[in-house]
Amino acid sequence: MEKGETVVVVESDKADMDVESFYEGFLAHILVQAGETAPVGAAIAYVAETQEEITSAKILGGGATVPTPPVAAVSSPVVPVAVTVSQNGSNHQQGRLVVSPRARKLAKELKVDLNNLQGSGPYGRIITGDIEAAVGKVPQPTSPVISTIPTIPSTPPATPTKPATSVVTSGQVVPLTTLQNAVVRNMMSSLSVPTFHVGYTITTDGLDKLYKQIKSKGVTMTALLAKAVAVTLQKHPLLNASYSEQGIVHHPQINVSVAVAMDDGGLITPVLQNADQIDIYSLSRNWKSLVDRARAKQLQPEEYSTGTFTISNLGMFGVDTFDAILPPGQGAILAVGAGRSQVVATGDGSFALKQQMKVNITCDHRIIYGAHAAAFLQDLAKLIETDPQSLTV
Repeated sequence: MEKGETVVVVESDKADMDVESFYEGFLAHILVQAGETAPVGAAIAYVAETQEEITSAKILGGGATVPTPPVAAVSSPVVPVAVTVSQNGSNHQQGRLVVSPRARKLAKELKVDLNNLQGSGPYGRIITGDIEAAVGKVPQPTSPVISTIPTIPSTPPATPTKPATSVVTSGQVVPLTTLQNAVVRNMMSSLSVPTFHVGYTITTDGLDKLYKQIKSKGVTMTALLAKAVAVTLQKHPLLNASYSEQGIVHHPQINVSVAVAMDDGGLITPVLQNADQIDIYSLSRNWKSLVDRARAKQLQPEEYSTGTFTISNLGMFGVDTFDAILPPGQGAILAVGAGRSQVVATGDGSFALKQQMKVNITCDHRIIYGAHAAAFLQDLAKLIETDPQSLTV
């Protein structure tokens, strides 16, 4: 095992993160098996600096001893690896490759497609030798591993495609994923917060027209709505604040979270940071990148935990109106329904066909009152109805 080589994958509530080895040596004894959990800071495996220390590591970890030839006394301590992990079982983990950092860098330099390789490293990991063999630099090593080194059989790499949905039989109890458990904890904590809801109908003809004009440039409706909300929050900082025991926390940034449903259950809220200050084209590119990495479980914590206001949009499913549950640590969340063609009375006494959508805001009543929420929705509607072009400035 090389220093800097990815040895395990940490599965947290909302992201999977590669963990690199801090040492060179041998993975001598595994304490926490793949799929199991361990407290933060607990040892999950022992790394031995030399082959002779493998037996000592097994004894230290409570594993069975392995007969080995007589060796000299251990001169240096066995190093425990202490992180919470889920170990990967092949060089494709949930549709993504497991590659050592050196191999990834070399593949980029030599322009080698990692998806076409089968790793020969531990757990089927792709290592530098696999890259060199792919370009014909050196023959791929075929010599057997020394018998005293514990090896973990690698499995053939799976095709990096979307995992097939398992069939659930009637009466079956399916355990919650770590992401779903995180959602449960958040929702339970929200029950202690006194909230209220305010609805508003917004005419979106101008916004829809703008969207059609700039859609070809990569702009998404999600980014347009996030931008409109962020600009309106500049005038209503209380809606961007949150409650604490010490008082009202006024956040220095306007970070708009947008709820995204995950393919394997649960949801996550990627954050468009400083959404009021970023142009609509960059905001749309940021959003696409966030969604792609969210569904691959590769978001960094600050990319899903720093939101100050949340949007939940079920309009694409044809939902007219709904109440959203307030996320922990925020003061408000906006639920967005589908746009509908409606016959509307105009100011001159005639009727016209207008495109309208209903929004419904949920607020923390400890710091936000009805008049605050109504004023925010009124200004949001004014921006979308009369000046949507300003969102492109």
